[in-house]
Amino acid sequence: MEINHDEYRNPLISRYASHEMSHIWSEQRKFSTWRRLWVALAEAEAEMGLPITKAQLDELRAHVDDIDFTKADAYERKLRHDVMAHVHTYGDACPNARGIIHWGATSCYVTDNTDVILIRDSLNLVLARLLAVLRDLGEAARRYKDLPCLAFTHLQPAQPTTLGKRICLWMYDLILDLEDLEHRIALLRTRGLKGTTGTQASFYALFEGDDAKVRQLERRVDQKMGFDASFAVTGQTYPRKLDSQVLDVLSGLAQSAHKMATDLRILAHRKEVEEPFEKNQIGSSAMAYKRNPMRSERICSLARFVMSLQTSPPMTAAVQWFERTLDDSANRRLVLPQAFLAMDAMLILYRNVVDGMAVYPKVIEKNLRAELPFMATENLMMAAVAAGGDRQEIHEHIRQHSQAASAVVKQQGGDNDLMERLAGDPMFAGVDLHAALEPSRYVGRAPQQVEEFLAETVQPFLDKYADVSANAGEVTC
Repeated sequence: MEINHDEYRNPLISRYASHEMSHIWSEQRKFSTWRRLWVALAEAEAEMGLPITKAQLDELRAHVDDIDFTKADAYERKLRHDVMAHVHTYGDACPNARGIIHWGATSCYVTDNTDVILIRDSLNLVLARLLAVLRDLGEAARRYKDLPCLAFTHLQPAQPTTLGKRICLWMYDLILDLEDLEHRIALLRTRGLKGTTGTQASFYALFEGDDAKVRQLERRVDQKMGFDASFAVTGQTYPRKLDSQVLDVLSGLAQSAHKMATDLRILAHRKEVEEPFEKNQIGSSAMAYKRNPMRSERICSLARFVMSLQTSPPMTAAVQWFERTLDDSANRRLVLPQAFLAMDAMLILYRNVVDGMAVYPKVIEKNLRAELPFMATENLMMAAVAAGGDRQEIHEHIRQHSQAASAVVKQQGGDNDLMERLAGDPMFAGVDLHAALEPSRYVGRAPQQVEEFLAETVQPFLDKYADVSANAGEVTC
């Protein structure tokens, strides 16, 4: 395909998102879905006794995908109406069926029902990508469930945890997102055949006031398009609340991805964990030694974009006066595809980062041991009391030694020498100081929590979707 370098190109298409997600939101997919909806409507109307012939249906089916976009553009410039432009284009390709295309329908029959179909397919692709990330994270969590590392609260050193347990924190955010995603997919429904203001007046007239036939027609079309139901009532459009709810799910996923990527960037700063770095990759044009966490940074960048997009659908839903206003149209054309494209790119990156994550246990241990003496003081105090010491007196000795050791670290830039100070204090002569500094003694049930979490919380989801797979996608520059 020839690229026009004189026009803006959306980087979500040219750099980041997968072909699969790009295809879902392509013009070909959109307008061929319009035609499939027109076919479904005509089929259902014929089945319900309206005068539509098999030859007309065959003609419509034969031209679902061969869209003359040049002709459609010319019609739209003339008519200033996108749906009627495609009605005429389809009619030109199907002259025998021209008169029954769009029979009884309003524009939102094709536009809104198509959007629901594209949202459904996009959510299912997001689901597949998310499950792939969870599978890979689960393997990493199990691999590092016993590796002690320094935990942080307030971004300050706190009681140790294990790297596997930390990975489980990232996973649980995604599990909560998965639950929201499942809920939203389960509640998806079509706009159905509701007519111009939602009253089904045109179909009521077609069937001469027969309520049952109108309802049956709508059910038949829903089933032909793969849905169990439509919205119970609508105005001219499906409730724009749906777009807001979908973006809530995507924003939640973006928040989770941003949190993980931020953690990884900090860990890279500490030289404990790094994202993949390819053989010929350049970290900086000036500083040849650098290994920048560019993929994690891109995840954060895309995540912020998705979170910012979440603000538009609620505002759109809030200003849909009465049965609808058209100020939703341009906004939705931008927000819905771009949110899904950015999410797709983000989850591909997330999986790539996890798959190639480099862990440096020696650095992790070094950083942990630099802080561990302070964290071990309570255990040391209890051991010294058990060896016959006075609790209050021991507490005071530890306090003084700790402050002196802290001064060496903070004021002199030296190493933490607390253990050396305690070793020289007769009050701790009966305490095994070496054993007190074994990191695994301070991680609590972290290893068991990892196994329990993976078995009880994560595995049921993986079993449920065992047949769902996602192409890994490509990570570009």
